Amino acid sequence: MAAITSTNVANAIVKLVAADALPVLVGNLVMGNLVNRDYEPVLAHAGDTVNVPIPPTMVANNILEGGTVQTQNPSLGNAQIVLNTHAEATFQIPDVTKVLAVPDLLKMYMQPSVAAIAQKIETDLLNLYAGYTANTPVGTPGTPITEAVIDAAETALFLAKIPPSEQKFIVVDAATYSAWRQIPRFSEFQTAGDAGLRAIIDGTVGKVKDFFVFRSQFVQKTGASPVTTHNLAFTKDAMGLVIRRLPQPLPGTGAIAEYAELGNFGMRVVMSYQPNTLAQQFTVDVLYGCGVLRNASGVQVNT
Repeated sequence: MAAITSTNVANAIVKLVAADALPVLVGNLVMGNLVNRDYEPVLAHAGDTVNVPIPPTMVANNILEGGTVQTQNPSLGNAQIVLNTHAEATFQIPDVTKVLAVPDLLKMYMQPSVAAIAQKIETDLLNLYAGYTANTPVGTPGTPITEAVIDAAETALFLAKIPPSEQKFIVVDAATYSAWRQIPRFSEFQTAGDAGLRAIIDGTVGKVKDFFVFRSQFVQKTGASPVTTHNLAFTKDAMGLVIRRLPQPLPGTGAIAEYAELGNFGMRVVMSYQPNTLAQQFTVDVLYGCGVLRNASGVQVNT
């Protein structure tokens, strides 16, 4: 059996933090769990550009008897997403050995830090609303959402030739979600069945007019009077979240790093000693970029 050394203990602590970090991140994400995620365990640096291929457009040819095929020369589309965000959250633990003895102590330190990173990712993804210009925005600024507006958003994606098999999502702010739950046809048993009961009892909207409905505190708002709330209806391929590995610290610098990777997400956890505070410092960080992949696959739903 291998001897227990300070190096083994240090590595074990970092692995423990890394193993617990990612589930906390994923659990705090709304948008990050809905969009197209592109993750590869290759090293990258802030400012690098990732090329995400987009399928080309093809047309059908009616070939007559004795005719010839029409050769098409499609070219792959390309969405360039820059890894321009290096988000980090750092905390210190005075007596790090307690982490091994009391795992709940680690969660008390770590959850707020990882949740802060999740909030940064959510904000950046929802801030892409202005990139969806192919479809005319629906709804009126400063006006509560109505069934007609929801119907118009679904119709816009249908006219954009979104395949019926693709899941459609709509992410709204708290006020819009509240107004949605009070639309009589969606919140009464006699008109919406079990879905109406869930809206009243559980407070969840669920799926309406082919949209899975979610709410987020980070939906963007602009203007003063009236304030425009930029809710967003989209499919998974409307936007991309690209994540890449950050390099390991230089050997001999006193820092130990581990990677946490799960479901196309990846984070780095770095532990180092801070002599000024006599504490172990943990940094949870992620390198990512986000951008619009398919303009026609999203539509602004203004309220």
